[in-house]
Amino acid sequence: MQKNKIISSDKLNYDSVYSAKKLVALAGNPNVGKSTVFNKITGMNQHTGNWAGKTVANAHGEYKYNGLDYILADIPGTYSLTANSRDEEIARDFICFGGAECIVVVCDATCLERNLNLVLQTMEITSNVILCVNLIDEAKKKHIHIDFKKLSQLLNIPVIATSARSGKGIKELLQSIENQCKIAKSKSLFSVHYTKPIEEAILGTLPIIEEKNNSDINSRWIALKLLEGDEKLLAKIFEYAKIDRDDAKLENAVLKVTEELKNNGISKERFKDTVVSCTVLYAEDICNQTVGYERKDYNYKDRIADKYLTGKWTAFPIMFLLLLLIFWITIQGANYPSELLSDLLLSFQIKLEEFMHYINAPDVLCGVLVRGIYRTLAWVVSVMLPPMAIFFPLFTLLEDLGYLPRIAFNLDRCFQRAKTCGKQALTMCMGFGCNAVGVTGCRIINSPRERLIAILTNAFVPCNGRFPTLISIITMFFITENLGIFSTITSTLILASVIVLGIFITFLISNLLSMTVLKGMPSSFVLELPPYRKPQILSVIVRSIFDRTLFVLGRAVTVAAPAGAVIWIMANCTVNGISILQICADFLNPFAYIMGLDGVILLAFILGFPANEIVIPIIIMAYMSCGNITDITDLDVLKTLFLQNGWTWITAVSTMLFSLMHWPCSTTILTIKKETKSLKWTAFAFCLPTVTGIIVCTVFTAVARLFI
Repeated sequence: MQKNKIISSDKLNYDSVYSAKKLVALAGNPNVGKSTVFNKITGMNQHTGNWAGKTVANAHGEYKYNGLDYILADIPGTYSLTANSRDEEIARDFICFGGAECIVVVCDATCLERNLNLVLQTMEITSNVILCVNLIDEAKKKHIHIDFKKLSQLLNIPVIATSARSGKGIKELLQSIENQCKIAKSKSLFSVHYTKPIEEAILGTLPIIEEKNNSDINSRWIALKLLEGDEKLLAKIFEYAKIDRDDAKLENAVLKVTEELKNNGISKERFKDTVVSCTVLYAEDICNQTVGYERKDYNYKDRIADKYLTGKWTAFPIMFLLLLLIFWITIQGANYPSELLSDLLLSFQIKLEEFMHYINAPDVLCGVLVRGIYRTLAWVVSVMLPPMAIFFPLFTLLEDLGYLPRIAFNLDRCFQRAKTCGKQALTMCMGFGCNAVGVTGCRIINSPRERLIAILTNAFVPCNGRFPTLISIITMFFITENLGIFSTITSTLILASVIVLGIFITFLISNLLSMTVLKGMPSSFVLELPPYRKPQILSVIVRSIFDRTLFVLGRAVTVAAPAGAVIWIMANCTVNGISILQICADFLNPFAYIMGLDGVILLAFILGFPANEIVIPIIIMAYMSCGNITDITDLDVLKTLFLQNGWTWITAVSTMLFSLMHWPCSTTILTIKKETKSLKWTAFAFCLPTVTGIIVCTVFTAVARLFI
């Protein structure tokens, strides 16, 4: 099987370019392993995680099987074709109107009954359906037995048992897809039997729809949706099926059956509820005949774990301890690699300078390219890469284990009080690695209002680029040598406290936005707590390094390179013997003093807009009045330098607070612009944390100076 490049998009332009290829849709409930199946078939590395909402737009990959070319579309997870959110709407529209020659519905073997609801709804639309029962290894561990042959007979569709992680059943699935694609597309003959009044209402409009339906969609399903009255969906159905909505004969038939339903006490809401109930009962009947349990409490281990991980008194202490552990491992583990990488990269600077002198390059060119751009890039890489290479795998392990949804569950009440969505907890966690990734992750939030709040407040969670500044200041000003081996633990505790403050500010600002510019009530959402699963360590490491670490590092390097050139030029161009860098710092000094900072610190944050990692180097460079970014690895020497330039504990705390609450980096700002498609909200996202940081620093400084 040949595997090709992945294409990510919201819609597939299925034009003449793909006319010779078979289009296959991959559907299913959230968190059933669709993306894992997708990766196994296409050989691509779409990011997967053990929590709902990972796929928020269609992802497409190509593969070749038995000489034929296929396009596999991984559509967002959805519990039903009655869409209640943007991602569910994308899934429904692709199943209904995407033109797929085969639809593979992936189900979780450990909860087949709940998943069959989507299978039955899909079968009502099209005949070319394959049921992929995934996670059979998990079902085996829980002693759940499924009669796949009988299941296939009852549904009258192919049923393939798979364990996508290990690749079991994938070959059989590919063969089944090939077989289904060879069958000519036809209208589905399957139907769920509803109550007598609903069946009579369907029959009242069905002959007219069958006469006018010019598509491959089941006419009975169109009649059902016509009675449900979802105007947005109906507009798409009539356009796709080329049915004249204003046809008098059809209108009269709908009015007649609607009146009959009302006479039977069936309103639109009750109609929908009855349809859902009948489908659920149908799925229950099928599972009663095909699924057996050795023990009813097959998930008792998960319940025991959840008793503590989501318990009223234990959930938050465990979350805080896990946060401490992750940051302790990250800080402790990144120290030596960062120093080693810094020495390695900076050793190349000497060789580059020698080469520039060898070719008689102008000193200005050498300064900009080597001491400006290269030195900045060396600092960013040495500071960012080691902690990200540790933090992201740890974060991904929590995903695979299934703990991240528990965090969202625990924080849901807090976000509800702030009139926002509990899923924001997941996007907040993403922001620890990179705020730009956190902003992109906000797509999993259904409500546009709540999604915008999550985007605007994501910067209050310190990203990986701000950790060097926070850790350096904590170590220099709040850790003493007397602590010995406990110094790292103490610094981790202080860092975790700073992060908790950022989370508190997130709640506070989210609530403020909900009461002012983004008024509204919190929407309810279904959060499925997935079973705990044993993480695949090697896969986690590879995936986190390539999907996250190198991706984020690449974006940081892209924006840090021109920043290095600008900083070097400002530090080396003088006016009356004073560098432009110093002139700007002096200009900012009065305003910075009110915030407990100085002009150099504030200027460093401004110049650090492309990459937060270069804030400390700029401060060092300005204080030492040298013309290039300087690396001082001895924090005692660095502390002495800062003290000589007027730093106090107030300066240290204010710098940490402003690092926690200031404008997002350039990469995040560009991501916000892309996600919101609005210059207004992008500007607001820049100003909101900045104004908050200024206010917090000013208030803290004013109060602190009263006690000096």
